[in-house]
Amino acid sequence: MDAAHFEKTLTSEVLFEGRVVTLTKDTALLENGKTATREVVHHHGGACIVPYFEDGTICMVHQFRYAMQQELWELPAGKLEKGEDPFEAAKRELEEECGLTADKYTSLGEFYPTVGYDTEIIYTWVATGLHETRMHLDADEFLTPDRVPLAQAYEMVMRGEIKDGKTIAGVLKLKALLDEGKL
Repeated sequence: MDAAHFEKTLTSEVLFEGRVVTLTKDTALLENGKTATREVVHHHGGACIVPYFEDGTICMVHQFRYAMQQELWELPAGKLEKGEDPFEAAKRELEEECGLTADKYTSLGEFYPTVGYDTEIIYTWVATGLHETRMHLDADEFLTPDRVPLAQAYEMVMRGEIKDGKTIAGVLKLKALLDEGKL
């Protein structure tokens, strides 16, 4: 299918280059022939894992998020280094944040968390056949893993208690797959 709508980058200026993101100010040609300024946050993406136990629980983490100035419920996840394989990153995060490995991984696909100004793509998997190993957090990472029944996590999403986008997507997709008998 050909795209009906488009914008073409004419110029791009790097305003900031950091450890996690790069910010550019672009001039884009619009489909009506006019131009517009676009500010774009470039991000290498992330990998997210939904650890699903045979007893119907999932492993989530409590983590303080500086940008939001609050502790949030989240699925284990991490940012990708440039060129890093998302699947390998997801397996790494499962072990680092939850102290788990898995026998089987099922892709839940990818999604774009903030399409208006950010290039981030988050790749997501469900991990089953879980085995305990050892957590090993990064030096600047502080979080607590906790097992929560999937039904409770779903209700927390529906009540607005879980606000993190990747966690909402992961919980809803897992529940849908289970309800449809596809997992």
